[in-house]
Amino acid sequence: MRAHIESRLAAARTHADPLTRSLREVEGPVPRAFMDHLQRQHHPAAVLVGLVERPGGLALLFTERAEHLKAHPGQVSFPGGRIERGDDGAVAAALREAEEEIGLDPRDVSVAGCLERRLTVTGFLVTPVVGFVAPEFRPVPDHTEVAEVFEVPLAFLLEEGNVRMTIRERLGARVRSHEIEYEGHRIWGTTASMLVGFLSLISHDETYR
Repeated sequence: MRAHIESRLAAARTHADPLTRSLREVEGPVPRAFMDHLQRQHHPAAVLVGLVERPGGLALLFTERAEHLKAHPGQVSFPGGRIERGDDGAVAAALREAEEEIGLDPRDVSVAGCLERRLTVTGFLVTPVVGFVAPEFRPVPDHTEVAEVFEVPLAFLLEEGNVRMTIRERLGARVRSHEIEYEGHRIWGTTASMLVGFLSLISHDETYR
């Protein structure tokens, strides 16, 4: 599976316009307010889509954000954050944030590639960085930011019916979204969108899009 994922990432088209991608998720007309919101200035950010080899197969790393945070308290996300001035691009930012948030040493990550960038409703332009994490890794979460670190088996995510499509109202627009429930955790929003993009890439299944 690892070789397959690396091959698919190597062939992936990752320079698609993120605005066009966001508009493809809208059902029906695009309200002016929604378009203006998407066209505002976005802060660059990066997240790590971390794959860990486990006895049952690959699993993906997720964090549950601390409840006291002002932005997205309690939500599930990939480790990551803003690309800072001192970062050498998206990959460096994703690895730095993963180390700060969950204690993942960058030397324990083999970066395989990046996925299409995503716009968020909170004003970020996010680059998902895919990497294979050393199986001996054990998380040490920074509880000022992270309430919990958990894993979801890739096989579960690829199983038919475990990813559910929904429609959300955003500034008058009807936007297609996805949700995944796993052992009491709810993955949705931009994290689910990035995850589904990854699943679509490695499974050749356009229904994820």
